[in-house]
Amino acid sequence: MWHKYQQRWQSSKSLVCVGLDPQLQRLPECVKDAENPIWEFNKAIIDATLPYACCFKPNLAFYLADGVRGLEALAKTISHVPKEIPVILDCKVGDIGSTMQGYVSAFFDQLKVDAITVNPLMGSDVLEPILDHEAAFAFVLGLTSNPSAKDFFIDKHMDIAVGEWIDQFPTERVGAVVGATQSQYMDDMREMLHQRLILIPGVGAQGAQAENVVSQTIYSKEEPNILINSSRGIIYASRGEDFAAAAGEATKKLRAEILGALANLS
Repeated sequence: MWHKYQQRWQSSKSLVCVGLDPQLQRLPECVKDAENPIWEFNKAIIDATLPYACCFKPNLAFYLADGVRGLEALAKTISHVPKEIPVILDCKVGDIGSTMQGYVSAFFDQLKVDAITVNPLMGSDVLEPILDHEAAFAFVLGLTSNPSAKDFFIDKHMDIAVGEWIDQFPTERVGAVVGATQSQYMDDMREMLHQRLILIPGVGAQGAQAENVVSQTIYSKEEPNILINSSRGIIYASRGEDFAAAAGEATKKLRAEILGALANLS
């Protein structure tokens, strides 16, 4: 993941992570009658956004919601993304021993994703199977974007605890998730995370602005080491037959906003 990201950033000049979060009830009418609606929707979205995307992030829950057909859509979706472009599976798993090893085998060996999101509450045992797998990368939940993140991450200072805890693991293998809506804490999170890759949800539908995120979270202009995720703001840019083209334009626009913010930094 680390090296794929660096190469993709250099070749595409994009820091946009396209979140593939398809909900059956929200899909355009033109794909709902397909044999596998989620797959048809995702294929069109990927093809349209590919020139402007740094990576793709399917969220496991939306595929599980459609049962076996949804899992087939997930496998086809991951296979459809060109090999040089990173795929992050947003699954937020965090278990130990053979259970975590099962997740690692399923996600990295079977589905062949490049990274997963990880809940760190059970400690370093969660990361051991990932670190033992030479191709695996983990984005640890460091400070999430949802309002009730304050219950633990902020009120109990779990953001600081996790940020300091991550420091023991290799930068090339472990990154963090930091929500874009937590602007008052983002400078401190970057300082704790040093050079690590940060996955940043919350731009777009959740209201955060790309310009503010860039100024607070990049490692440097040459090596930004961030991925700014937008899901609903891209994939649901239109509910009509032009849904794919609209998603492509939304991704292109977000990429331009991010690059503009980078250029404006002193």
